[in-house]
Amino acid sequence: MTTARSFLDVTDLTVDELHTVLELAERPIDSLGHPLAGRGVALIFDKPSARTRHSMEIAVAELGGHPVYTRGDEIGFDTRESVEDIARIMEGYHAILAARVFAHSIVERLAATASVPVVNMLSDRSHPLQALADALTMQQCLGDLSGKIVAYVGDYNNVARSLAEVAAMLDMRVRLGCPPGFDPDEAELERIDMLGGSSVELAPRPDDAVRGAHAVHTDTWVSMGQENDKDARRRAFEGFTVDSAMMQLADPSAVFMHCLPAYRGFEVTADVIDGPQSVVFQQGHNRLHASRGLLAFLAGAQ
Repeated sequence: MTTARSFLDVTDLTVDELHTVLELAERPIDSLGHPLAGRGVALIFDKPSARTRHSMEIAVAELGGHPVYTRGDEIGFDTRESVEDIARIMEGYHAILAARVFAHSIVERLAATASVPVVNMLSDRSHPLQALADALTMQQCLGDLSGKIVAYVGDYNNVARSLAEVAAMLDMRVRLGCPPGFDPDEAELERIDMLGGSSVELAPRPDDAVRGAHAVHTDTWVSMGQENDKDARRRAFEGFTVDSAMMQLADPSAVFMHCLPAYRGFEVTADVIDGPQSVVFQQGHNRLHASRGLLAFLAGAQ
């Protein structure tokens, strides 16, 4: 069985294709036609989410398709049925399979088996849909991103990895301010650097990452499934809260970004996330537009 083009990581797109997806995301809905008309799209949520469910359901509907939301316990990856059997049955109903999972290996197995595109709505390795929305938001706020500095402060997690990939592919300078033990290794930095960015560097302190940056990103210190490590993580991330003093080190026109949900007083202070430099809700709304652009691309829209 021939597998189809899938989107498991940002790097599944070429640089030119990434620009195409972002251009499709900016287009008026009417100009995209209905490439999913009369077709289903499976939205499988092994790991729940508000933004991802709403943005993907609306994106599918706007393209003329029918989204089918399914909880993880209704599917039972490798408990009720094997991942491969689920892929084979679902491809008979749907034009695209999308899954939000804990283990990245699940979406890899879906994509290796299915004859229709598979979209990673989040895994422990990457969050490529969020990265598309991040790139779209930065373009809207900053214009041409080539040579611009993007700073990420916090855990080098799935969100940070996908952000670094998309930023490097768009020729941005990437700075990562991560505590010891929560940072990328040298091989990972080299991998990001080879994607085409102006540069990528690991800053020893968050202030060094943010200084002169045009976009400052952070994320929760405790993601879903890490609740047992909450106290240890908060101790490890002392000094990594993005506050007004840190933002003053950034470029005067810098924007603050966060994929949400946010915990005020921990990874970011209220005066920053609720302040004039924050574009977190524009960024959140762009989850819809970015998802629509990607789905239109996978469905063959021109």
